[in-house]
Amino acid sequence: MQNTLITIALRGITVLPRMRIYLDMNRPMSIAAATNAQKTNQNVFLVAQKDPSVENPGQEQLEQFGVIAQVKQIIKGPEDSFRVLVTGLQSAKLESIEEYVPNLIARVTVFESEKSDEQEILADDLDKEDQEKEIEEEAKIRVLKDLIEQYCRVQPKASRELANLLLQHMDIGGFCALIACNLPMKQQERQKYLAAYPDEEKRYEFILEWLSNETLVERFRAEYQSKVKNALDKQQRDYILREQMRLIRKELGEGAESAADRYEKQLKELKAPEEVKKQLEKEIKRLRSNPMDGPESKVSQNYIETLLEMPWEERTKEHISIRAAREELDKDHYGLEKVKEQVLEFLAVRQLQMNAQEADKEQEKTQPRKGGRILCLVGPPGTGKTSIARSIASALNRKYVRISLGGVHDEAEIRGHRRTYVAAMPGRIAQAIKKAGVINPLMLLDELDKMGSDSLHGDVSSAMLEVLDPEQNATFTDHYLEVPLDLSDVLFVATANNLQTVPQPLLDRMEIIEVSSYTEKEKYQIASRFLLPKQIEEAALPEGLLRVDQSALEKVISGYTKEAGVRGLERQLAIICRKAALKYLEENCEQIEVTPDNLSDYLGRERFRKEEIAAKGEPGIVRGLAWTSVGGVTLEVEVNVTPGKGQMKLTGKLGDVMKESAQAALSCVQSVAGEYGIESDWFETHDIHIHIPEGAVPKDGPSAGITMATAILSAVTNRAVRPDVAMTGEITLRGRVLAIGGLKEKLLAAKAAGATLVFVPADNRADYEELTDEVTTGLCVRFVTHMREVIKEVFEA
Repeated sequence: MQNTLITIALRGITVLPRMRIYLDMNRPMSIAAATNAQKTNQNVFLVAQKDPSVENPGQEQLEQFGVIAQVKQIIKGPEDSFRVLVTGLQSAKLESIEEYVPNLIARVTVFESEKSDEQEILADDLDKEDQEKEIEEEAKIRVLKDLIEQYCRVQPKASRELANLLLQHMDIGGFCALIACNLPMKQQERQKYLAAYPDEEKRYEFILEWLSNETLVERFRAEYQSKVKNALDKQQRDYILREQMRLIRKELGEGAESAADRYEKQLKELKAPEEVKKQLEKEIKRLRSNPMDGPESKVSQNYIETLLEMPWEERTKEHISIRAAREELDKDHYGLEKVKEQVLEFLAVRQLQMNAQEADKEQEKTQPRKGGRILCLVGPPGTGKTSIARSIASALNRKYVRISLGGVHDEAEIRGHRRTYVAAMPGRIAQAIKKAGVINPLMLLDELDKMGSDSLHGDVSSAMLEVLDPEQNATFTDHYLEVPLDLSDVLFVATANNLQTVPQPLLDRMEIIEVSSYTEKEKYQIASRFLLPKQIEEAALPEGLLRVDQSALEKVISGYTKEAGVRGLERQLAIICRKAALKYLEENCEQIEVTPDNLSDYLGRERFRKEEIAAKGEPGIVRGLAWTSVGGVTLEVEVNVTPGKGQMKLTGKLGDVMKESAQAALSCVQSVAGEYGIESDWFETHDIHIHIPEGAVPKDGPSAGITMATAILSAVTNRAVRPDVAMTGEITLRGRVLAIGGLKEKLLAAKAAGATLVFVPADNRADYEELTDEVTTGLCVRFVTHMREVIKEVFEA
């Protein structure tokens, strides 16, 4: 049966038949609909919106099923709101919306009316014909009653009065309606129930399934709540029992002491500044107020133990003997005479400072003397920088501790992390002091030039400034320790391969000592005296089993290694010892001798061959000298000229500085072109191509300027340069030759390449005079100030 009824759209609620409920209304069309229905004594159609946020819903925004209800009462609420009491009568299906203003009018299909409770009882008394149907309905009702009882047992909010109401006698339809109206269903579930209203069997199945699911969910919830409560009760019980045991033992004067008691005993014996002791007392007091098994307690214990383990006033007594120090350095290092001399000068000043401090104490002077400068050993890898630092520590009777700064890009690694962070710990400086066990170790800051920095993690070099500055490091504050750490007695020694990446403020605080490359003679002495015996001992070879003759060792140095230091040489000697160990066990031989003839059996074919000078030079090819982090190398600069438009091409993976140096070299040659018979328009009609071989290797620096200028002039004039010539020096636009660095390494590279005549800037004469005869013997070195001095001698006759 279809009716046209006043319609009210509900937001967030579904009304069911037999449900009596107050509805809060504030929309004008809903208030108008309720008022009109009450005035005209009409029923209304209540239907839920699909989307509660829609203010004026159309038919597509409304659910398909709703309920016909009677408006019982309208109460004026605050502002423009109303409370409307309604009673659900019958379910109905929305067919169409007929009107929208002033309120909704809908055409609905009304389903068969529900019987009242009195009618149901009367029908039950009168209708006795179908016994089988009656028994089936009674069975269904009993199933629902059992489920209701189970639900009320696991749902604490379900009152006994509600359970008694639901257990009253009625037919199956009324029982399902009562459950749906009184138990806390979600709106979507009530809407599904309403959609099943025409079919009593479907309603029964829906209620049965919903009650079963809700009972199971409530049972699981109760079980989980019980488990959580039991766990919390156990923790509280354990805490109370533990406190009772502590108090009982305290009364009896026996038993194990607490962590806080143990820390207090250690604090009484601790030698530390007063500020540190106050911080520890404060933290121990806080520890006592926290549960011993809590996370805050663990953080406090770690912090207290760290402070207690720090050697605040523990120190080794320093003594210096210059003679013993010289013997120590000579014993562990061959060559490096200038380096060792600078180290001894540093130690001599250190000894005088110590003597002065002792005199100040006797005279009761309170003004402390500042320590000496910080040493920074700079040189290629494998040249003994780390071992020199270890020798200094031994000579001073100081504990030695090393910190690797390579790749460190987070300031917190130096200053430490705040205790509030998870897994916080002290910085590397504080950890090194703790590891050394004294407040005055020798601390090696290795790979100072490899430090990183980014905007997210702070500037590591700025943190290192506080560590290395004598004006600040007496009160260095680690973020984790939260108390000043005195670093003024720490002797810092830094190492670096290249100073170009070290910030200038750090360099200003350090004494630079250059550790240069080893010559082949020095490498031989180091290998025979130190490296080979060490590797024989590490391989556990019997004494006298392995013998490497001098020529074989020299061949290892020249043919299997190409480095400034001896690290690669040590690896090759280790390979020989391992091969010898295998041969000894397999052949049980009494003597193993390594000679140049059988050296390839141990190390394979030679990897590096000595460069041979060409019999005759070629126009446009000149040998230059360069410095790298692994020593000196030679670079053949090649220049080719072709007809063109006056362009210059640069290849060989050159850096920006080297490209600019090439431009300066070309301008210099153009300025003196007339002196060598070059026509003025030649450079406008020809292209110049400069190439430096080994194109995959990056190259940069200004010291190839004179080499490129000479090569350009050689190619332009078609005159060959002597093949035994090598040169180095920065060039200006006017042809002046400026000073360069790494002179020793460059001369060694020139000598190894077979050059006999080397042009060097005159400004480097002082550097040349400090070199040993081993470096300079066999080389004719010309000191030049201008390009013309080079051109006079380089061209072949």
